Amino acid sequence: MATIRRLRRRWQAMVRRRGVPPRCKSFDKRTDATRWAGELEAEADRSGWVADTRLAEKTTLGELLTRYRSQVTPGKRSALTEASRINAMLRRPIVHRTLSKLTSADVATYRDERLKDVAPSTVVRELNTLSHAIEIALREWGLWLPRNPVKMVRRPSVPQGRKRRLEDGEEERLLAACDRGRTPLLIQLVILAIETGMRRGELLGLRWEHVHLAKRIVHLPVTKNGESRDVSLSRRATDTLTILSKNKQPGADLVFPMSGNCVRLAFERLRARAKMSDFHFHDLRHEAITRLFEHGLNIAEVSAISGHKELRMLQRYTHLRAIDLVSRLG
Repeated sequence: MATIRRLRRRWQAMVRRRGVPPRCKSFDKRTDATRWAGELEAEADRSGWVADTRLAEKTTLGELLTRYRSQVTPGKRSALTEASRINAMLRRPIVHRTLSKLTSADVATYRDERLKDVAPSTVVRELNTLSHAIEIALREWGLWLPRNPVKMVRRPSVPQGRKRRLEDGEEERLLAACDRGRTPLLIQLVILAIETGMRRGELLGLRWEHVHLAKRIVHLPVTKNGESRDVSLSRRATDTLTILSKNKQPGADLVFPMSGNCVRLAFERLRARAKMSDFHFHDLRHEAITRLFEHGLNIAEVSAISGHKELRMLQRYTHLRAIDLVSRLG
């Protein structure tokens, strides 16, 4: 049984179990002391030990996220993106809550408030980051909580992925608009995105040492999923890279010496010139992957080029038109 006693005008609860240090805490009300002791004893009966809640009681959510950002985030490939996400989360009122008092209702309120300002997919990523930070603290940093409150909260529904493809004549308009622009290499970047299905970051990180024109292959040492892959080149992609290799600057290392922000701004201007305001650069990857299937490649062959590990994700990038399938049915 727990010991409840009066000490210095407050009520002190003490829980003892053999083999572990005693746990004690003071309260203003006897009922609070009794409730706290009862919860600890119930946990001790289930697990055989007395939970140490002191770290959770003095650590705020903001302190946890700050430690997670400095110790866990740098080891991820998306470190910059996650650090930026955590910085945004640290400006929210919920981060002042101590972990012992953090409830699923607090997290649900945070979710609903964020949905007023950002997209559901952003909220899902923030909740996933928050949940993982708590899991790391529970497993490795000596924090004890009866449960992870974020796991009890319903995630908002995320809209279906984009299905935008190039319509008749749009590829020509896009490439013609590239010629009218002031950003060099943009037209080659767009052509390679259509022909290879490579992500923007993969294209901008492509080095000449990994381009093998004789074999018609480019090697990507590190990709989004953390694995390397070889991308087969079509004749058009090979010709484009051949022209680039002949015109490259001496000592150039990158195929496209451009920053991601530069490409983003250039593509926004390109869309305006081509009058395709609803088209995104990443839609080129959707277009490329769908064309691979239209050329007759099977799932294994397409996934080897695109780098998708799961059929579900590959299906999100495949938008075969019913009208194009009619001729194949006979």
